[in-house]
Amino acid sequence: MDINTDIFRIETNHVIPAQGKVLISEPFLCDQMFGRSVILLIDHTEEGTMGLVLNKPLSLKLNDVLHDCYCPDDIPLYQGGPLSTDTLFYLHTLEDIPDALPIAKGFYLNGDFNAIKAYIQSGNEIRGKIRFFLGYSGWGYEQLQREISENTWMVGTENITTLMNEPAGRKMWQHALGKLGDKYKMWARFPQIPTMN
Repeated sequence: MDINTDIFRIETNHVIPAQGKVLISEPFLCDQMFGRSVILLIDHTEEGTMGLVLNKPLSLKLNDVLHDCYCPDDIPLYQGGPLSTDTLFYLHTLEDIPDALPIAKGFYLNGDFNAIKAYIQSGNEIRGKIRFFLGYSGWGYEQLQREISENTWMVGTENITTLMNEPAGRKMWQHALGKLGDKYKMWARFPQIPTMN
């Protein structure tokens, strides 16, 4: 019986990696950090690329790493990547935070943390507004281009607002993959390691 392996070939969507775009891992990538991941590109230049994994929650909460925050106990932390895992990054929609770096329309990285704490401690909504990460992901410019050409990553067209409002985990990956078309919706149903099914 002949199996059409073309169903597992990534069709180029001519979307190039850029700040504010997302990377979506191919379904059979067996890597604890990057398997079934959705990564927001924070920066993409000739020097390299920086991103944050959006859908890998940690067992830690914000108060576990910031003992002087006096924030609610249920603010989750996400594993942004394998680099600088002792550094806190925060993605948010708060346009009046001093020194925040614009990432995409209405989205910012970091900025004055005292202003972020004041926002939280005033009882404002956090879900869909702020997401906290330990660590980040990084590539040399040629490295990311090579991995995309090797079909490790697809560059998605997903709206960041949608991703910020979604719960983390495998469903975010399935949703982002499905946005690329029917073929990819089918991919989302395949086990990560086919021989284990």
